[in-house]
Amino acid sequence: MKKLLQPLAAPGFIPLRNRTVMSAMSRSFADAERCPTEAVQAYYARRAAGGAGLILTEGTIVHPSGDGWVDAPFIADEKHARAWRPVVDAVHGHGGSIACQLWHMGRISHEDFTGGPPVSSTSRAAGGVNRQNNKPYGEPRALEVADMPVIYGYFVDAAKRALDAGFDAVELHMGHGYLVDQFFDAQVNDRTDQYGGSVENRCRMGLELVEAVTKAVPGSKVISRISPSRFMGGIYEWPDLDEMLAYLVPALNQLGLGALDVSCANSDYFETAGRMVRKIRPMYDGVIIAGASLTPDQAEAELESGVVDAITWGRAFIANPDLAERIARGEELAQFEDAMRGILV
Repeated sequence: MKKLLQPLAAPGFIPLRNRTVMSAMSRSFADAERCPTEAVQAYYARRAAGGAGLILTEGTIVHPSGDGWVDAPFIADEKHARAWRPVVDAVHGHGGSIACQLWHMGRISHEDFTGGPPVSSTSRAAGGVNRQNNKPYGEPRALEVADMPVIYGYFVDAAKRALDAGFDAVELHMGHGYLVDQFFDAQVNDRTDQYGGSVENRCRMGLELVEAVTKAVPGSKVISRISPSRFMGGIYEWPDLDEMLAYLVPALNQLGLGALDVSCANSDYFETAGRMVRKIRPMYDGVIIAGASLTPDQAEAELESGVVDAITWGRAFIANPDLAERIARGEELAQFEDAMRGILV
């Protein structure tokens, strides 16, 4: 595992002690005020002690209008930021690095969480039942043009709070069907203004968001997560995939991002993100992070190929707090079990 366990020292991004990355995974263990607890601190510290190169926190809500998940943590005010400081310090105490994933769920929510209609690119509700409250998703309010700077401001303020709290970086969650992805995706975005219709227009919101954040905080400390291909009851991809990537990726490349996280959720990597990074690499000069339950040998091969610079694991990090050290020792990884979802160890 020569390359996987090597430090990452890439221009324009934070240094990492190795290329293993703990993916962001919602765990629902915040307290009643949506602050991380001592148990959350111990959970992340354990992964840092086990050698993780970079930890991406669970999705962390930037503003109450973006809520939609039971007991998800917030970073919507200074109280939340102060509560994150012991978590960050614990990770740093074990030599690790940690980024706060900034999250706005858009229409994948309900007024039970937001206190009013959720917001989105569209006024059409998402299909299905919200597993967080067992009700149909709420009918959203389509954001107006004048609302866009307000949304960007939520992310900018959250990014500043996170970095002030000691986080090494922030990750903008722009995938998995959440708010920004609701603009990217032609199957959701039915707007007729400058934020809908053409590929350029559907990318506008995400690019303006990245530009706003990278103007407010160092771009080297900003990661964007996208998911152009993922599993959602089958492989789900942007309808105009190649055209979207051809416009979006070079534009992101010009904005000085620290890294691009190409996520595929709980999918077969080689059918989804593995295909995407091969399309993206020629268009993107910066750090690319991707993965999804690869074996260590597969991860090493992807790094050696040059299509990615660091490898994410999700459930494997839940089952193996010492994942990086196990790989270094050549030990077999423990398998994830569903019972692990309900405990924080």
